[in-house]
Amino acid sequence: MGLTTADFCDTHSGAESLQIAEPSVLTHYGGKQAFGGLITTIRCFEDNSLINHVLAEPVQDRVLVIDGGGSHRCALINAELAEIAQKNGWQGIILYGCVRDTALLQNIPIGICALHAHPAPCHGKEVGERDVLVTFAGVNFRKDHYLFADNDGIIVSDTMLS
Repeated sequence: MGLTTADFCDTHSGAESLQIAEPSVLTHYGGKQAFGGLITTIRCFEDNSLINHVLAEPVQDRVLVIDGGGSHRCALINAELAEIAQKNGWQGIILYGCVRDTALLQNIPIGICALHAHPAPCHGKEVGERDVLVTFAGVNFRKDHYLFADNDGIIVSDTMLS
């Protein structure tokens, strides 16, 4: 990813299709600080069963956006899932929820942004929704819109930015 979120904002300021996530809501945990791609969404609560299935799918240049309900009671992403995602072509994961294995996550070359870390695993109940509108951090995340993230922030656009 050559261009930064700041470059995109400079070039596309005022564009109605550009959304900027509220600053300081999410923290970077993955080994890749700048990433982007087409969005796939999941809505689930304290259950990563659907996340497991989706990250096992081979993709090209996609980012998984997960609305975990903002739960602080367990982690939805761990190092094992991050490695699976990276090997299957996922560029990043944006999680409105918690991660664990943070020392390991920073060594995996995938972008991961989440609310916080939590040591407890979640318990799968096989519930969740895929490719639905999810909203958090002041942004509406939709399937097949574009997401770009780096240390300056996260932006979403309904069209590819250059």
